[in-house]
Order: sequence, then C-alpha cells, then structure tokens
Amino acid sequence: MKNILSKLIIVTLLFTTGNVLAAGSDAKHYPGVFVGMTSVSSETDLTLGVEYEYKLDPSLGAGFVVERTPDGHGGDGVDIWIASLYYHPINEVRLGLGYGSERIGGYKVKHRDVVRLSAAYEFHVESIGIAPTFAVDFIDGDEAYVLGVAFVFPY
Repeated sequence: MKNILSKLIIVTLLFTTGNVLAAGSDAKHYPGVFVGMTSVSSETDLTLGVEYEYKLDPSLGAGFVVERTPDGHGGDGVDIWIASLYYHPINEVRLGLGYGSERIGGYKVKHRDVVRLSAAYEFHVESIGIAPTFAVDFIDGDEAYVLGVAFVFPY
C-alpha cells in the first residue's frame, strides 16, 4: 500500500503542477495532499493521504479521501478510502460527510465501514491552498480523530 500511496501523491503533484492554478471561485478541481495524525484510544500515529474534490457549484462538492496510517492499529497499518460530499457555507470553509471502508493490515486483514465528519478552513499562499483539517471517523462504535493539514492545488 505504501507504493500505491506514494504513486497517488506523485500523480497528484504532477497532475496539478502541469495546469494553471486558479485559487478563485472559477476552480472546479481541488486535488490535495494530506499530512497529519490519527488518534484512536491512547494511540496517535502519523497519517498521510491524498484527497480530491470536484466543486459542483460554489457551495457543494463531491470527492474522495485515501489515507494511510502506517503504524496504526499496533503497527499493522490502516488504510482508509472514503467518498464524501462537501458543503461550503463560505468559500474558505469546507464541511464534509463521507462513507467508506477501513482496512487493517496484519496477520488477519479486517475491513470495517467508516462514516466521516470533517471540517477544514482553506487559505491561500500564492495559488496553493493550505487547509487545516479536523475529522472524526465513526468505526464500529469507536471514534478516530484525524488532525492535520492539506495542501490543495485548485485549478
């Protein structure tokens, strides 16, 4: 999975740097790279990911999140795939509701359903969006808290 995540990050960066970046309301595509931490119970681990949002109109969007927590679940590693709908009450704020799957590695691989609530505030440095992000994942009665920053390349 490390290989796949690395390739997704590289493809996202190559794809976005080859286009004219427009951080205004005309942008429809919002690919990004996420770096943060996931905390479950007393365990907190590094989380890396890629995300994408397509803006349907100025206040609504749809997209996906793919994250990898390599040391999660006691070192077994955790992968998350989530499809999300986003609401933008104002241009810089993004509220998300998503549904997807969690895969826990190790000797006996497990898959569990995930519901995610998220919030982000995006500001821009030149044409790159920087979005501090907070999310709560609901997984089989447990909660995982994800906190980090996404670097977004709108076009």
